[in-house]
Amino acid sequence: MLTRRLLSLLDLRAAIAVAVLLSAAVLVPILLLATPQNFPLHMPPYVVALLGKYLCYAILAVALDLVWGYCGILSLGHGAFFALGGYAMGMYLMRQIGTRGVYANPILPDFMVFLNWKALPVTWWGFDWFPYAMLMVLLAPGVLAFAFGYLAFRSRVTGVYLSIITQAMTYALLLAFFRNDMGFGGNNGLTDFKDILGFNVQSDETRAALFSVSALALIVAILIGRYLVTSKFGKVLIAIRDAESRTRFIGYRVENYKLAVFTLSAMMAGVAGALYVPQVGIINPSEFSPAQSIEAVIWVAVGGRGTLVGAALGAVLVNFAKTWFTGALPEYWLFALGLLFILVTLFLPKGILGLIDHMKRRTAPASIDGDVQNGATAAR
Repeated sequence: MLTRRLLSLLDLRAAIAVAVLLSAAVLVPILLLATPQNFPLHMPPYVVALLGKYLCYAILAVALDLVWGYCGILSLGHGAFFALGGYAMGMYLMRQIGTRGVYANPILPDFMVFLNWKALPVTWWGFDWFPYAMLMVLLAPGVLAFAFGYLAFRSRVTGVYLSIITQAMTYALLLAFFRNDMGFGGNNGLTDFKDILGFNVQSDETRAALFSVSALALIVAILIGRYLVTSKFGKVLIAIRDAESRTRFIGYRVENYKLAVFTLSAMMAGVAGALYVPQVGIINPSEFSPAQSIEAVIWVAVGGRGTLVGAALGAVLVNFAKTWFTGALPEYWLFALGLLFILVTLFLPKGILGLIDHMKRRTAPASIDGDVQNGATAAR
């Protein structure tokens, strides 16, 4: 019964995405761990970490698409939820260093010893326990999103005004986390991680495992999104996106639906941030930058808003382009990103998947006409 329900959630695009991700979750670790370095298909550890980072960004894009593509909430602050999940994971990883730090303090992270902190702040209590840290990965962004959404949606803040205040929220967090007295590493952030669940975070085996977990997490994010948007709840979200006033007029509590999907989306973004940190090896306040959130919007727009799979595809493609550009022409990347957004807005308003669907619709009548002509020729 469960298998049948899961299959019913998958349209062709989602089924292909799940199949590709499952294959990658198996093949990439094999190419890293089971092949010699001189083997043509051997995958170096840095490539695996890079691909894992792309998958984390894809989870963030799916989370954003859930609120923007299906509910019409253009959030320019989802980078804040991503960063909060990352900080929760980073705090756990810092507590695992113990006496192996520069100052060999079994309790305080190195930056606290350097700043003459005498005791561990209350905000750090419990982060030496993995289940508590994972709970905070969900609760930190979830509670913030719930509090922000409760105030904003019940005040009926919509459109560009909502986008501006979400951007203001993430900028405020950026400024707060830059301060050393906040107890989160200040400008330098959290880094020099050693272990995760007792395994060396730098080892090839751990990198392979983190990549596979990221691929599976992206599958779960797509399935959750598909479950929501194909349910009655999802139909109401689409109605709110297309005609919020009418939806409210016929009796739906619009603010409750918005609040629920916004909070869930923030928690998904937090999971993406938590998976991102051990693969990248650092988390700092730059992740709160409004530019990070704006880039996420571009990923969704490029792949296809309101498709989930397209959002993930856009995240992978744009970040691959960013990796290439920043390696070859770093000074031109921002210009290229801006040009990409303009071109997508003008010529691909439905993104890459929208273009593919359009091409399918145009070729379908032609193929039918061709079949009719062939049949008439055969009859003669």
